[in-house]
Amino acid sequence: MPSRTADEFLAPLRAVLEPELGPGLQVEDLRRVAGGSSRQTWTFTVRRQGGGSGRYVLRRDPPGSPSSGVRLEGGLLAAAAGAGVPVPSVVAAGDADAGLGAAFVVMEFVEGETIPRRILRDEALAPVRPRLAAQCGAILAAIHRIPPASVPGLAAGDQLEAMRGLLDALGQPHPAFELGIRWLAANRPPRSDEVVVHGDFRNGNLIVGPDGVRAVLDWELAHIGDPIEDLGWLCVKAWRFGSPLPVGGFGPVQDLVSAYEEASGRRVDPAALHWWEVLGTLRWGVISIVQAMTHMTGVVRSVELAAIGRRVCEVEWDLLDAIGSGLPAPAPDSAPRDEPTDAATAKGAPTPAAPPHDIPAAADLLDAVREFLESEVVVQSEGRLRFHALVAANVVGMVAREMAIGPAQAAAHAARLAHLGVADDAALALAIRSGSIDDRIDEVHALVRASVADKLAVANPSYPRTAEATASGGGDR
Repeated sequence: MPSRTADEFLAPLRAVLEPELGPGLQVEDLRRVAGGSSRQTWTFTVRRQGGGSGRYVLRRDPPGSPSSGVRLEGGLLAAAAGAGVPVPSVVAAGDADAGLGAAFVVMEFVEGETIPRRILRDEALAPVRPRLAAQCGAILAAIHRIPPASVPGLAAGDQLEAMRGLLDALGQPHPAFELGIRWLAANRPPRSDEVVVHGDFRNGNLIVGPDGVRAVLDWELAHIGDPIEDLGWLCVKAWRFGSPLPVGGFGPVQDLVSAYEEASGRRVDPAALHWWEVLGTLRWGVISIVQAMTHMTGVVRSVELAAIGRRVCEVEWDLLDAIGSGLPAPAPDSAPRDEPTDAATAKGAPTPAAPPHDIPAAADLLDAVREFLESEVVVQSEGRLRFHALVAANVVGMVAREMAIGPAQAAAHAARLAHLGVADDAALALAIRSGSIDDRIDEVHALVRASVADKLAVANPSYPRTAEATASGGGDR
């Protein structure tokens, strides 16, 4: 942990645990879990005085970051357990002044898989995968039975307005998101009864074993809201991880909805479910900007958070597909989409270096670093280090592609903006929000989609092709 030796951290952790687990305990094998871009997760073993041991999980905010609500997680888990939701048992929870440097919750370790791609591909889980969507429907019905009064302090409010306000506060204009906001405002479904909403119920926040979902994790985004929000969030394309199945990548919508309706007694309107899926897509895009800004402002420096900022365009592409415009995807006008455009992929004569520098050129140096990360660091590492080495290799690839095709893209983008009579993306976003160019809305959709396609050509060239294959590969809507 930053600014702490292991001994300095273990002492306050023991102090937190001893009132609950008994004096004289020992904390061993403390390990940071890979991932967790906005929250830190650690596993450890406790050995009690006189014998006996157990495994536990510590979740906390990164030191110095704004409070995320993780402090409420202890009370939420207790209330959820009372409603029949499978959750880990809470051992302790506290604020930064408890000695761990940030708000935290300690819970018992639940055996099972949490990594989404393993949940979707592990042969040991193959028998249970067809049942996961229905299990999620029943679990969400249980979550929505939690009495709101049992978890005081949960936020409430209009989620669309919250996203609009957060986007404004970030100061990062995204015309694609403005088109999404306009569509959401025009197609809002009737209000529903408000319940306790998990807020982040998705593949990746579930512990899954051969018997199915064993626990629901990550409650720090819980709030009071529309129950269909949770169902829509579970169906957002980002949580399918390349699978054609729309519910978490593991099941059809009908299984989720049927189980939810049976367990909750509520009818799920398909139009409302789609609306919340669209809002969830917008929300993930805005959250991705927040994560990138966390890195940029120095609150938490992380190559993962930096990379997430450049992958916002994937969400923009999904959002434009979800709201529809009646327009075909534009033909690429600056770079091929099928293969990455790393400068050094074509082997042969070296790329001339920019005077007065010698070879290798900057793009070739980047390619050498990427190859080193992929062929040596990734192969010889594991866990969190391996994960971040893969992210770093992707980042280096992005930079190389931008060096190769960025100038042509910038010129094409400027020409498109000039055609609409706006100076930059901020002016275009404002014009979309105000409705001042509604008479040219088809042109606006085409421009925004072309711009997003260019961003994808740098950030993830295969994404449009992958998204199209996923969309045609077995979804049930």
